[in-house]
Amino acid sequence: MNASEILKIVDAIHRDKRIDKEIVFTGVEVAIATAARKQYGEGVDVTITIDRQTGEVSGTKDGVPVSPKEIGERIGAQSAKQVIIQKIKEAERDAIYEEQRSQIGHMVVGLVHKIEGARRGKDADEIFREPGAIIVTVPGAEAVLPRSDRIPGEMFNVGDRLRGIVTDVRKSGAKVQVILSRIRPAFVQALFEQEIPEIQDAVIEIKGIAREPGYRTKIAVYSSDQRIDCVGACIGMRGSRIKNVTDELNNERIDVVPWHQDLQVYIPNALRPAEVEEVILCSMLGRAVVLVKQDQRSLAIGRKGQNVRLASKLVGWDVEIMTREELEADLEKAVEGYGLIEGISPELADRLVGEGFLSFDDLSIIEPNDLMQMGDLTEEAANAVIEQAERYAEQEEQYKENASKQEAPVEKEGTAEE
Repeated sequence: MNASEILKIVDAIHRDKRIDKEIVFTGVEVAIATAARKQYGEGVDVTITIDRQTGEVSGTKDGVPVSPKEIGERIGAQSAKQVIIQKIKEAERDAIYEEQRSQIGHMVVGLVHKIEGARRGKDADEIFREPGAIIVTVPGAEAVLPRSDRIPGEMFNVGDRLRGIVTDVRKSGAKVQVILSRIRPAFVQALFEQEIPEIQDAVIEIKGIAREPGYRTKIAVYSSDQRIDCVGACIGMRGSRIKNVTDELNNERIDVVPWHQDLQVYIPNALRPAEVEEVILCSMLGRAVVLVKQDQRSLAIGRKGQNVRLASKLVGWDVEIMTREELEADLEKAVEGYGLIEGISPELADRLVGEGFLSFDDLSIIEPNDLMQMGDLTEEAANAVIEQAERYAEQEEQYKENASKQEAPVEKEGTAEE
C-alpha cells in the first residue's frame, strides 16, 4: 500500500462516511501498527505515523526507525486491509454515536421498521428484542421505542411515521442503539415547540409540565409580553393548534394554564377547571392547603386524585384540597391531639397548626431546630416531643389498618356445585 493509495482511501472514507480525516488517519495508523505487531510479535513496541500531506508511512520498532519498505514487506496486504476495515467501522460507529448523542433530549421522526414479538433476547441488543419494542429507522441510525416508553393504548404498524424523544444512545458491538420515549414530559414540550410558533420564537415560555402519560398533562406557559394570551395562543382557534398535540398523544387530555411567580395565583391556575376560594401556604412543610367549596371539591381533586396530583407536580408543592369546614375540624383535632404530648404548651400548639402541622405524622417530621425556635425548647425537650409524635402517629396508622381489615368483606367459601 503506497502513499497515494493511502491518501485515496482516507479521502474516500472521509467523503462517503462523513468521518473526519484525522480520525481516519489515526485509524489507519492503528490498523497498520496492529498488523505489524502480529508479524513482529506481540512483545514488540511498534509505532506508525502517516504524513497527512504526502501519505508517506514511517515507523519505529522498539524505538528503532523502520523503513517504509520493511513495513510493507512485513505486513501482509490482506491482513492490513482487514484491520483497516475493522478500524474504519469502529470510527464510523463512533462518529454516528457522537452525532446521535447530540440528539438526546430532542425529538426525532422515523419510520416503524419492525415490531418485536414475544421472544426476548439475551445479548447486548436485548432492549431491541424485548416484546413489544418498536424498531424505528431514524436519520443516520436505528432506534428502539421500548414498550415501557409507549403511551398506554397506542398502536403502530410497520411503515407508520413515529415521533419520539431521544433519551439515550449506546454503543453495542458495531452498532449504535438510539433509545426513544413518548412518555417523558420533554416529548410534550417538543410537540408544543413544533406546533406553536410563539414558543419556537421564544415569545412564549414553557415553565413546567406535569404528566401522566395517556391520561392527562398540565403545562404552564408564560410570556413577558402582557399583550399575548399565552393559553389562547397554545390552544389556537377552536382548539386547532392543541388538537395536533393531543392527536399525537393518543387523545391525552392537556390542560394549558398560565404560570405565575406568586403561588397564591399559580396554584389556583394549576387546579383549573376547579374554582379555589383561598390558598394557605405552609412553607415549613412545603404544603399548600387549598380551600374550595363543597361543590368544587371533587373537581379540584379529580378522578382518582389526578387533578390535584398533577397540580402538585406542576407547582412543586404538596397541594391538599379541603373545604373550610374540614380545615376547621382538622385544626381543632390537631390542637386537641397536641395537648396529649408532654412539652407542648397551648401557645406552641397554636403556632404548630398555624404553620400547617395538622397531625402527629406532620409533627414527627419537623426539624428539631425549628421546633426549638417555635416553642423556646431545649434540644432534649424538642427531641422528646418528636419521639412522642412518632409513637402517636404509629398508633394512628395501626388503628387505621385494623379498622380497614374489619371493614373488608369476608369471602364465603365456595361449594363443589359453585
